[in-house]
Amino acid sequence: MGAAYFEALYAADEDPWDFAGSPYERAKYDHTTAALGDRRFAHGLEVGCSIGVLTARLAERCDRLLAVDVAATAVSRSRARATAAPGVTVERRSLPEEMPEGPFDLIVASEVLYYWDAALLARGWRALRDALAPGGRLVAVHWRGPVRHYPQGGDAVHEAIGADASGLVHAVSERTDDYRLDRWDRP
Repeated sequence: MGAAYFEALYAADEDPWDFAGSPYERAKYDHTTAALGDRRFAHGLEVGCSIGVLTARLAERCDRLLAVDVAATAVSRSRARATAAPGVTVERRSLPEEMPEGPFDLIVASEVLYYWDAALLARGWRALRDALAPGGRLVAVHWRGPVRHYPQGGDAVHEAIGADASGLVHAVSERTDDYRLDRWDRP
């Protein structure tokens, strides 16, 4: 699902998934940041930053954070939200083709990997996994409910990436009725 799909969503609604106001999103973000542990990260990557609500929370934990999204409108809104956060860069990138150079000691992919079909997910996951620095943490969080338009569901994504976690240790796993959260660490 490319940039045109997301641009249409942002043209119709400034916050298409209610990231800024949803109790579901707020609780999921609380659990996502708790899954990071209590450490600070030198260089983080957020995949699919959308309008930057989670970006702002991740910025509090990172010296430098690169937040990327495929949609130019999302990038613009995320930049506006991140203006007060030092060390945050927001870029329009299509991953994995435009994968930024790592390594990163934190990578977060929240509600984004199920937009990739199986082949793209395999390629993209390897790129993310390979960009993780020694001692780094990689967090994936995805909706588990039914999906109509996405190439994959959240559980399918987590099963696929968990099966290809070579060199990583599965450190955190959380399943609620609504979402699945997993964290892998590179020793």
